Amino acid sequence: MSDRTEPAVPDATSLLPPMRPVQLLDEGGELHESDDFPLDLKDDDLAAMHRFMVLARRVDRQSIALQRQGQLGVYASLLGQEAAQVGSAYALGPSDWVFPTYRELGSALVRGLDPEHLLHSFRGTWLGDHDPHEHRFGLLSIPIATQALHAVGFAMAAKLDGADFVTASYFGDGATSEGDVHEALNFAAVFDVPCVFFVQNNQYAISVPVSEQTRAPTLAHKAVGYGMPGYRCDGNDVLATYAVMRHAVDRARRGEGPSMIEAVTYRRESHTTADDATRYRSEEELAEWVPRDPLTRFETLLEGRGLLDQDRKAELEAEVDALALRLREEIYDAPHGDPLELFEHVYVSPPASYERQRELLRGEIDAGTYTDDAR
Repeated sequence: MSDRTEPAVPDATSLLPPMRPVQLLDEGGELHESDDFPLDLKDDDLAAMHRFMVLARRVDRQSIALQRQGQLGVYASLLGQEAAQVGSAYALGPSDWVFPTYRELGSALVRGLDPEHLLHSFRGTWLGDHDPHEHRFGLLSIPIATQALHAVGFAMAAKLDGADFVTASYFGDGATSEGDVHEALNFAAVFDVPCVFFVQNNQYAISVPVSEQTRAPTLAHKAVGYGMPGYRCDGNDVLATYAVMRHAVDRARRGEGPSMIEAVTYRRESHTTADDATRYRSEEELAEWVPRDPLTRFETLLEGRGLLDQDRKAELEAEVDALALRLREEIYDAPHGDPLELFEHVYVSPPASYERQRELLRGEIDAGTYTDDAR
């Protein structure tokens, strides 16, 4: 007889998410608090979250303008997803880690990143212009779903080391069709690691609607198959997103394992500036989501509580305009670095084949066949 104790198998019904997403702030801006997902936010927190959402929207608009002017190679907008990103990131502790996709501008702002660092990635002047350890924010992940594995591996290491932090893996609805997400969810559950999977269901994986991504009742239901709880929240409600994320983070910090959150939101711009959303969705559909705007809803609450008036709006407008101008000055015609620099951050002891590749590129540069346009 083995003395090994088998882990308890959770009751599947206790893991099931509700079909209706958790909503605390309705579309009219009225707050309906929940005993299951309580809020612990002060007025200063509400003001800070609102500021991050305003900053995110303004930087987003400036980034699109820069791309249209040829200053960014491509850009992935977060318009309509500000509440999901700001609310979820605000629920994390200072020592927690974020492993983002390429769209997490709002979360990056909450973690203290200067947005110019992210825009250099989209310009191609540098692969990632920030220190991940300083902000506990990983480099932008362009391949779909790879960051889910990174988050789980980091959380596994934290558990082995006895470190007190939680990792948050951000990805979209389309990523749930990738093998990397399956592996990440399974590993996280089997090893009971402190990781929260935050899925922004913005209704489309480029041109493929979520209805063609899965036959599960909701994306959150997928969590049950891995033995972890699934949650759903209104991703256009910054307070519900915060409360549900805080619940999951606290659960992971207590050693109760991973969980998965589906934030139901909508991508109001195209997938990226290289995409044309008019080819696969209607103006009528887009118009249905405009009244659910996360910023308008939150501002209605703040105005009703006396936390947002014309003076405060003017202050924010001046701040975001100054930030947009600084971003433009930083990015516009920013010079590219030495192409050979990309070889400096891969291997500690490079293999011979790697050195040959470096010399091939050096030869192209010396011969003048490698140009700025090629970059």
